[in-house]
Amino acid sequence: MSKEVAKVPSSRFSRLSKMGGLASRLAGNVLLEGAKQLSKGQSPKLQELVLTPKNISQVAEKLAQLRGAAMKVGQMISMDTGDLLPAELSEIMARLRDDAKAMPHKQLVEILKQQWGNDWLSPFAQFELRPFAAASIGQVHLAYLDSGEKLAVKIQYPGIKDSIDSDIDNVATLLKVAQLIPDHVQFDKLLAEAKAQLHHEADYEYEARLLTQYQQWVAGNEQFIVPKIYQSLSTDSILVMEFIEGEAIENVAKLEQSIRDNVATQLLALFLDELFEFKLVQTDPNFANFMYQSQSDKIVLLDFGATRSISDDLSAGYRKLMQGAMTSDKALMTQAASDIGFFQKNITIEQQQLIVDIFHQACEPLRCDGEYDFETSNLAKRVTDAAKSMSTKPDEWHTPPTDAIFVHRKLAGIYLLASRIKAKVNVQKLFLKHQ
Repeated sequence: MSKEVAKVPSSRFSRLSKMGGLASRLAGNVLLEGAKQLSKGQSPKLQELVLTPKNISQVAEKLAQLRGAAMKVGQMISMDTGDLLPAELSEIMARLRDDAKAMPHKQLVEILKQQWGNDWLSPFAQFELRPFAAASIGQVHLAYLDSGEKLAVKIQYPGIKDSIDSDIDNVATLLKVAQLIPDHVQFDKLLAEAKAQLHHEADYEYEARLLTQYQQWVAGNEQFIVPKIYQSLSTDSILVMEFIEGEAIENVAKLEQSIRDNVATQLLALFLDELFEFKLVQTDPNFANFMYQSQSDKIVLLDFGATRSISDDLSAGYRKLMQGAMTSDKALMTQAASDIGFFQKNITIEQQQLIVDIFHQACEPLRCDGEYDFETSNLAKRVTDAAKSMSTKPDEWHTPPTDAIFVHRKLAGIYLLASRIKAKVNVQKLFLKHQ
C-alpha cells in the first residue's frame, strides 16, 4: 500500500492552529482574487472567490491531514446532501471519502508505547508498521502473534476523542463563513448528529461489544463471518481482531449470476433482520465494510462503529411503511411516515403526498412479484431526482429524524451494491418473513 504519510495534530491547540492557518490562507486567496476581478471591472461574489481550484485543494488537503471529525464531517455532509451541494464543494467532500494519510512511524510507536507499554512488541512475532488501510478515525496494521495467528490491529489517531466537538465546530464555522452550505440544508442538526456519531466511532470498546453481539447473531448463519476480538490486547483506542482474508465485495460482479444474487439477497436479508429483529443497524454502507470469500462463499462483515440502536416505534413504523408500499396503500404509508416523524405540524396534504410518493418509488422492489433486477433499474436516479426536487423547496421538506437518515443511508447503500454487482433479488419474499 503506497500511503502518503503526515503527522496527525494531537492537541486541541495544534488542530485549531491548522484550521486557523487554513482560514487565513483562504482569506488571503479571496482578497487577491477579489482584487484581480475588481481591477477588471467585475463585481465578484464571495462564493465564487472561495470556490477556486486553489482553495478547494487547500481545504481538502487540510481536512485530510486533520483526520478525525474534521474529515468525517466532510464525509457526512457529502453523504447526506449528495447532489445538493455546489459542484466544487462536492469535489472537496469526494476527496475525503478516499483513504486518509498514514501516521509517521515515530508517532505510531509513541501511541503503541502509551497504550501497551515500552515492551509493546513482546506479544507479537511480527508487527507491520506500515498500515494496509487508513481512514478518518484510525489506521489498520497487520500483525502476527507468536502462535502464528494473523491479526488486524486498528489504531486510533491521537487526540481524536478530545477534539471531536471542537473540530466539527471549527469546520462548521469555516463552511458557514465561506457560504459553502446551501440554505435549505439543516446544517446544525447534521453537525449535532456528526458529533454524536463520532463519539461512538471513537470508542473502540463500544465497537468491540458490538462485534461480539453481531458474532452471536450470525453464529447460526453460514453466510456471514464476523472477526473475533482479542480482548486482552484491545483498549479504548486500539482494537485487535483476527485478520480475515477476502476480496472487495464489488468484485462479486465478475462472478456468476447465482453468486451475485445470493450476496445481495443475504445483505438485504441481514438489513431487514437488523431493522425488525435485532433493532440495531450497522448504518455505514461503505463497500469497504464488506468482503467476499469465494472459496467458502461467505460474506465478511467489518467495522461496527457506526451501529445505531433502533427504537421499537421506529421499527414498527418502517414495517408499516413497507407494508403499505408493497400493497400501494397510500393511506397506510401516510400514517407510517407520520409515526416515524417525517411531517411537520403545518404540512399540507399535497406536501404529505409528495413525500409518500418518494417512499412509494423507493420501495418499488417490494411490489415486484419475483426477482427485482437492480442492474437494469433506474430506481436510484428516480428517487434521487425526486428528493432533490423537494429539497430545493425548504417549505415542503424538513430533515427527517436522525435514525431515519441512517436507516435510509444503509438501505440506499445496499441498493447501490446490488446494482453494482448486477444482482436480482426477491425483495418481497424477504420482507414477508417479517410480517
